[in-house]
Amino acid sequence: MTTIALNLQSVRQRMAAACAAAGRDVNEVTLLPVSKTFGPDAVRAAHAAGETAFGENYIQEAIEKQALLADLPLQWHCIGPIQSNKTRLVAAHFDWAHTVDRLKIAQRLSDQRPEHLPPLSVCIQVNIDGGPSKSGVTPGEVLALAREVAALPRLRLRGLMTIPEPAEGFEAQFAVHRQARLLYDQLRHAGLPLDTLSMGMTADLEAAVHAGSTMVRVGTAIFGSRKPDPGSSPG
Repeated sequence: MTTIALNLQSVRQRMAAACAAAGRDVNEVTLLPVSKTFGPDAVRAAHAAGETAFGENYIQEAIEKQALLADLPLQWHCIGPIQSNKTRLVAAHFDWAHTVDRLKIAQRLSDQRPEHLPPLSVCIQVNIDGGPSKSGVTPGEVLALAREVAALPRLRLRGLMTIPEPAEGFEAQFAVHRQARLLYDQLRHAGLPLDTLSMGMTADLEAAVHAGSTMVRVGTAIFGSRKPDPGSSPG
């Protein structure tokens, strides 16, 4: 087995143990490998080990990688910031966008989504703990934005995404993730047909799974260490 395959096996075991501890079915939580800064060979190795969906932060890098992997049936998730001048690229080249935090961005994604493609799946990014360096709407702004995004014709609102500030220890991590789960439940209770809570990464996936995450975004534990890139979504 390749190193990446062995790492994936380890991560899947962590997820299974976390689900068992939380009394959840392991099939309720999806693994999204975060392949940013790693080349096509790394993605091919992960695909050979059973993965088909990948998260990318840098739009141009991702599109170049996609072209080199066009022979594989892959699903691509944009998990990095989306500026207005990049919405057309995201709309045309990705299956998911996790980081919608403004109506303007959502409108542009909807308007620019090619007609031959299915609606773009999107999550609203929430700054769940008020981190000063993090993007996302405040919890109080989510419901209004979610209703506006859900009404756009070429988007499919799937749920929420969070990147809380690093917290030490399971209990502190769980407390923050639990806030996101409660917010997600409130939106569903308000009638929004959500099915995705994208939260949890390499360092805190156990706490995220216990709190109710349905998708964990893991990079470092699968592909190895990378140079820090301030302001982006880590794995």
